[in-house]
Amino acid sequence: MKSAAARLGFPVLALVLSLAAAQPDDPRAEIVNLRRYTHPNFTRIVLDVGKLREYSSGELGDPGRIYVDVLQAKLNPILQNQAYPVKADYISQVRISQKTASTVRLVVDVDFSRIASYRVFHLFDPFRLVVDIYPLGVAETAPRTKAPVPAEKPAGAGERPLPPVKRDVDLKDPNLGGASLARQLGLGVRTVVIDPGHGGPRPGTIAKGGLQEKDVNLAIALALRGMLKEAGIEAVLTRESDVDVGLEDRTVIANQKRADLFVSIHSNAHRDRKRGGAETFFLNISPDPSVIELAARENAASTKSIGEMKSILQKIMQNSKVKESLALAESVQKNLVRTLGREIPGFRDLGVHGGPFWVLIGGEMPSVLVEVAHLSNAKEEAKLKTAKFREQAARGIFDGIMEYIRSLGKG
Repeated sequence: MKSAAARLGFPVLALVLSLAAAQPDDPRAEIVNLRRYTHPNFTRIVLDVGKLREYSSGELGDPGRIYVDVLQAKLNPILQNQAYPVKADYISQVRISQKTASTVRLVVDVDFSRIASYRVFHLFDPFRLVVDIYPLGVAETAPRTKAPVPAEKPAGAGERPLPPVKRDVDLKDPNLGGASLARQLGLGVRTVVIDPGHGGPRPGTIAKGGLQEKDVNLAIALALRGMLKEAGIEAVLTRESDVDVGLEDRTVIANQKRADLFVSIHSNAHRDRKRGGAETFFLNISPDPSVIELAARENAASTKSIGEMKSILQKIMQNSKVKESLALAESVQKNLVRTLGREIPGFRDLGVHGGPFWVLIGGEMPSVLVEVAHLSNAKEEAKLKTAKFREQAARGIFDGIMEYIRSLGKG
């Protein structure tokens, strides 16, 4: 009797196997934001979906719940299994979770005896789902179609980056010598949060040829996640698709996941189009004009105000992870330059620097920001367009992470 391979023929079998191995694009919309407002006449809950998706809604009793199921959707880690209190006597909280692999469920815990009515509807541009809940006594007069919702403040609109403060970590400082607390306690690395910079309406740098930084960053991050998982390390992305995640929320995800390392991936740009190479940053204040310029560009989406500067500076200067962040940055930078140098002869090592990057503030673990190459450099832009170079960039960062883990005596 002929084997399956003989009956099909090797060319046909190869085609079948290649199709089976192919991984189609994830069709699920990634949900990254849930908002709620309590007004005198009603409460509004808004789920930002971003893409048109089918949904269904209903109610459950004992205890009372209003639910909305969004189909072909997935939750960003920052929202997974989160509960939010509501300041209303007819609503106790709002919850959201990944009900199934392709369905997200929003649940509002309510006291139906205090509710006159509610409605679930959607709005476009961008697509979002809205739940309006009207308590007894005001529902009849509530202007349901023209409810007074406070204007939403665009993230980062009209904001200015923090002014530079001329203070930097001295890498020869004796306080940076000796074994860190992590090494003294024999701590290792189980979970790494990978942050693909930018996303959604914030594309980052756009090259002359139209290549957008957000797409490059995500491709490298996805490849890095695969390598880390293969090495037995849990890897979580702050975004898995083209969505906008707030700068401050990215380290929140890392803290929620109790990550051991946080790696933010970016693609660089410079006014001098001949400038190329890679550089890696850890959290610190810097007097370097080029670092200040880069930090201002990366921090443009921050929603913080100047009045918060004092507490922000305290967070930076009291960052107890500076030693391990520096060690991680040095390992990543060395391996990234070595790997990409095989693809681009003369690829420049721009070094490791401290910088006041918002995406690194607030993380409770060693954190670095990697600028893998320059989209403003024609040669590097051409390379960044290719899957091979992106894979190599991920490989360099991966090798750096693994070298850092081995330096802890854990690999």
